Amino acid sequence: MRKKLLLLTTLLFGVFLMSGCASAETEGAFFHDYFVYPFSYLIRTLGDFFNDNYGLAIIGITLIVRFALLPLAIRMAAKQKVMREKMEIIKPEMEAIQKRIKAAKTKEDQMKAQQEMMQLYSKHNFNPFSIGCLPALIQIPIWMGLYYAIRITPEIADHSFLWFNLGETDLVLASIAAVAYYFQFKVSMFNMPPEQQQQMKIMALFSPVMILVASLSTASALALYWVVSGIFLIGQTYLTKKLYGPEPKVATASSGQKGSTSKKK
Repeated sequence: MRKKLLLLTTLLFGVFLMSGCASAETEGAFFHDYFVYPFSYLIRTLGDFFNDNYGLAIIGITLIVRFALLPLAIRMAAKQKVMREKMEIIKPEMEAIQKRIKAAKTKEDQMKAQQEMMQLYSKHNFNPFSIGCLPALIQIPIWMGLYYAIRITPEIADHSFLWFNLGETDLVLASIAAVAYYFQFKVSMFNMPPEQQQQMKIMALFSPVMILVASLSTASALALYWVVSGIFLIGQTYLTKKLYGPEPKVATASSGQKGSTSKKK
């Protein structure tokens, strides 16, 4: 489910981003007035504050966005922890019902087993779809708004930051953005069971490649946003893993051995 949703998110992002949506650059249009113009205004305002340094303005916007989304990310991580704990409780019954669904010879038997599954979910207040990708979905209009704000803000095209021009693409910066998201994904794999890590291997390349391609197709000002955002997400992911991540099985096993040793003594 997650992979399909992420793929759909990526496709939607690519379609809207590269289509040159007319409403995004038209005054009076909803998306322009409520997403694009506020970002453009913020770029100019922060640029003026930092003495015409629009690279710092993009970094400032990135941090504002990331800190605004942080409470939601922490809440989602806490919710995922609760769902994982419930999953461990209902797993034996759930697997038994799944076997009955597969072994069902008639539609009636299959529907009856599926109803039992729903009753099991309801009994434990478990929703398999609640471990969603809401933060990722929220970022789509943010990316689009910032992308078009960069396009309609003339100050961006005329300014450089560090070694690159904010209005042009830069291979080095795009590569740094891809690497940042690769390490962010690696951090998200901490404490995950080996079999789950194996299943997610393809995503370790999918996300960075998406960022790389998008960064090479847009102004480096947006790539700068992704670099700072990726670095921020590494810290955020580590924090949520420490607070709400699954307990490592090795630690649990060793603690059990210690307990048995102490009993022998």
